[in-house]
Amino acid sequence: MATPTFLLSLAIPPLLAVLVAGQAPSSIPTPGQPTRVGVPGQFEVIGESLVSAQQVSGIGTENNVFLVDKVENNPTRIDGHPAWASGWTLDSNAQRPMDAITNSFCAGGNVMGNGTWVNVGGNQAVTYGGAAAASQNGGGPYDDPDGRQSYGGYVNSANQDNPTYEFFPPKGASITLPILQRTLPANLFPLTWLLPSGRLLIQSNWETVLYDYKKQKETPLDNIPDAVRVYPASAGTAMLPLTPANNWTATILFCGGSDVKTKQLTVVALTRRWLDPDWIIPKYPASTSCVRITPDISESYVQDDPLPEQRSMGNLIFLPDGKILCLNGAKMGTAGYGNQSWAVGMSYADSPTLTPAIYDPAAPAGKRWSRNGLGASQIPRLYHSSAVLLPDGKVQSFDAFIFSDAPYVGSVFVSGSNPNSDYNVGPDIKYPTEYRTERFYPPYYNSRRPQPAGILSQLSYGGPSFTISLDSDDLFGDVNNVKNTTVVVIRPGFSTHAMNMGQRFVQLENTYTGHAQSNTAVLHVSQLPPNPAILAPGPALVFVVVNGVPSVGVQVMVGSGKLGKQDILPIGDLPESSVAPPDVAHTKTHNAARESRQQPYLVWCVTLLLGWVVSMW
Repeated sequence: MATPTFLLSLAIPPLLAVLVAGQAPSSIPTPGQPTRVGVPGQFEVIGESLVSAQQVSGIGTENNVFLVDKVENNPTRIDGHPAWASGWTLDSNAQRPMDAITNSFCAGGNVMGNGTWVNVGGNQAVTYGGAAAASQNGGGPYDDPDGRQSYGGYVNSANQDNPTYEFFPPKGASITLPILQRTLPANLFPLTWLLPSGRLLIQSNWETVLYDYKKQKETPLDNIPDAVRVYPASAGTAMLPLTPANNWTATILFCGGSDVKTKQLTVVALTRRWLDPDWIIPKYPASTSCVRITPDISESYVQDDPLPEQRSMGNLIFLPDGKILCLNGAKMGTAGYGNQSWAVGMSYADSPTLTPAIYDPAAPAGKRWSRNGLGASQIPRLYHSSAVLLPDGKVQSFDAFIFSDAPYVGSVFVSGSNPNSDYNVGPDIKYPTEYRTERFYPPYYNSRRPQPAGILSQLSYGGPSFTISLDSDDLFGDVNNVKNTTVVVIRPGFSTHAMNMGQRFVQLENTYTGHAQSNTAVLHVSQLPPNPAILAPGPALVFVVVNGVPSVGVQVMVGSGKLGKQDILPIGDLPESSVAPPDVAHTKTHNAARESRQQPYLVWCVTLLLGWVVSMW
């Protein structure tokens, strides 16, 4: 794990065009149906990646994901050195190497408001086996220049601690963050969320604070109970869906991790525990504990339903139906690797957790986790594995936006795992450098998908409402299903180290007008709430979900498509929800018209019959 420092910006152009000032956003063409069948609740191996997926940058476009690896001796090469990044095209499963130059080992990342992905952090230049290169300015077998002072390690230490943060694009010198000074040695990858209040929730080692970055002020909250959640304990974490029902109030869920405790629960004792050479990490069980906190409301954590089994390094991935998929990880040990005699090969984890579970935040306590109908993967996903929700689907090109046929609707892309210092494969390697890549198909996968018409290509913060049309097939032949229809915006995030940085789920407010006569409906949909802290600007996916079945996700731009302050607009009005019953007058008129159309035919039949009778007489 590396001390954070800015490393590189992925050369991915802005994903969506910025609308001309004053021009209303256009509607996205109606999404279609899946073009491939998957087995709901199961994994499918779809190929081998060119690099091991230490990081997956959400979605580059609707038809691409980007994988980033550390510097190591991957067989695929580019520009005279092993490839350490690649692009994966979803519709064809085609791949291409990308020329990452420096060592992005243990970096993080996110997408900016103009659609550009950035990769931040990384480690020093290395040679074979992850050892420090003789020169930090290039050369050697990997030629991965750094030129600065970046270091790595299982956990942090005072002699290499860098308890600061900075902004990108730059806003001046780095700023000291006190919680990082207090939470050695487990203060790498502090878990951080932007809250709707504009403050940050920061969780590091056992401590939790609210941080006002504008005033540089910390407000202490309760310590997190039961387990350490940050790397290398590596709990699964997610901000629960922000919805009109909870007034877009943030609650953060933490599940799993490692209960790294001693008889003396002091900072010194806990620090010694992490660094104890006699602590056999792969034999130490991970935690089942789940807790949640609503930091803008309360300073305290509350217990939630525990995981079905122990898990470290589990990913929590939003599904469009509002549930959360938990996958990857191990029952024993933590993230990390090393050469100790007790390591499993080099892995600090053992006993992979192969069967996923789904968490339903709307279910009553005691019934939130389920494994019904879910099959196990056959591939261990330990340290440096990743997962991300895919939009997938068939959307035609329009205007300046480019979309493609992507045949896997609302599935989850799963790749990576490499608890090794360098490329390491072979029949005797229990946990090798992993290239096999899977797709997980959620339970709704093979259902007929709604095909909503009218989704906007760009969403604003406040502003006029818009309408989405649903036909009888979209409502499964029952207009009353419009009462259980939602419009959700999901940012899949940047996946690494059991986190999806920037991942968020926001439900838009809507009402509806249903027409029982035709079993069709119109949704009246609000723009995003007038608060960019609820969902930061940048690309995201929109799904329309009818009775738990999502449409194909379509990519939209949230905000202006530019960096900088966003316009805040008045909230548009929504009409009251209603379902119009069958029109009795219309029915009578329709029947009368049908009868009138039948009358000439009846007269003709009677005349013919009378003629036959007369002829027979």
